[in-house]
Amino acid sequence: MLEEIKQETLERMEKSISSLESSLQKIRTGRANPSLLDAIQIDYYGNMTPLSQVSNISVQDAKTLLISPWEKNLVPDIEKAIQSSDLGINPATSGDVIRVILPDLTEETRRDLIKVAKSEAENSKIALRNQRRDANGLLKEYLKEKEISEDDERRGQEIIQNLTDDFISKVEQLLELKEKDLLEI
Repeated sequence: MLEEIKQETLERMEKSISSLESSLQKIRTGRANPSLLDAIQIDYYGNMTPLSQVSNISVQDAKTLLISPWEKNLVPDIEKAIQSSDLGINPATSGDVIRVILPDLTEETRRDLIKVAKSEAENSKIALRNQRRDANGLLKEYLKEKEISEDDERRGQEIIQNLTDDFISKVEQLLELKEKDLLEI
């Protein structure tokens, strides 16, 4: 019983961490990364489709992304989608290839991006605490139904608390790495 609760909580907490990692990847740093364009979608034959599913996105150099659409007629749509995104970048088209040159980040922009990263980290911590609360609620329910003893409940709460502490420290480490990455010039 305790092992099932621990395993389920562990899986949910790992999902929270992977969600945080993907959120942090989308925050722009000074370097080009294809995942920056993950949120961009274009109208592809009437369906909103992620850019990565209609083109090849590669890193040309440290500050340039190269987008090669699979169909030439998509070039204007891709340009429009990138310009209207909240990334603050402008694409440059040469033939059937689109280059996205990332401008240098200003100090103010870096600080704003750090705030966004901290907000994402805080949301993850809240999710982890909610998962702890849910697991402890299950333990209390099992105790009330006399399926586990008080000692088992207490032991289960300690296990869940240790899991929560471990995952919160992982969140802190991820945030620290992202801050270093953002402040790096």
